[in-house]
Amino acid sequence: MPADLHIHSNFSDGIDTPEEIVGLAKKAGLNTIALTDHDVVDGIERAQKAGEIAGIIEVIPGIEFTCEMPNAEVHILGYFIDYKNSKLKTVLKTIQDDRVKRIGRICEKLNGLGINLKPEEVLAISGSGVPGRPHVARALIKKGIVSNFKEAFIRFLDNKAPAFVGHYRLTPVEAIKLIIEIGGIAVFAHPAVSNCDDLIPDFIKDGLRGIEVYYGGHNYLQTKKYLALAKKYGLLVTGGSDFHGTNSGREVKLGDTYLKDEYLKELKDEHLRRNKS
Repeated sequence: MPADLHIHSNFSDGIDTPEEIVGLAKKAGLNTIALTDHDVVDGIERAQKAGEIAGIIEVIPGIEFTCEMPNAEVHILGYFIDYKNSKLKTVLKTIQDDRVKRIGRICEKLNGLGINLKPEEVLAISGSGVPGRPHVARALIKKGIVSNFKEAFIRFLDNKAPAFVGHYRLTPVEAIKLIIEIGGIAVFAHPAVSNCDDLIPDFIKDGLRGIEVYYGGHNYLQTKKYLALAKKYGLLVTGGSDFHGTNSGREVKLGDTYLKDEYLKELKDEHLRRNKS
């Protein structure tokens, strides 16, 4: 049965609860998923419990770190992590606290552009989840300032847009080493989006073990390219839809992009091998 290993819940910038995600996965015919919220792990236990109740859904504990490079934003996925690790929790609290402060700085920039948006309005949308730019986009849509996600990011929130504000991030090296330290497998997420393939050998030296070949934003040639790179460097192949919710503003369905059994087995075998060593 296929697996979707790139999913976000309402604990980060997704819409659906962990329990709803498990229900959707069951309907989609998946039997393995990974919850990979941005810089937060609070939804994993709930998803795993829901998977046990559903009976056929295995939930791999994961995370997606947003990392900073001089000329690129790099996302590193971690699979089979010890999400209760104390060091991980300390690092995530630093990132999460700064994400909240960032919302205030973004609203200040928007106010300077003549757009009246208060941090409280954005935080009300993010709820108990970690706030990010998608929550700002939803607030802008709600107020009728933009009509959709794409417009919100192009006009205001993209890295070169007038209301962009960065937040505290790990470097890719720091994220990779942390994932390894907490027992996980580090994977380069949607590499075509980051557009820094020349750094892959360096990431491998730091402990990168896999690459997300199958991704909704990759076209056929990109998928073929990264499959070849995975073979060249001996990297594990992963994949997923990057699902953010049924009404998230993104035209992505759970399981739209999935990972075949053979690649999932290789990922699990690597996890078992590391546990034995």
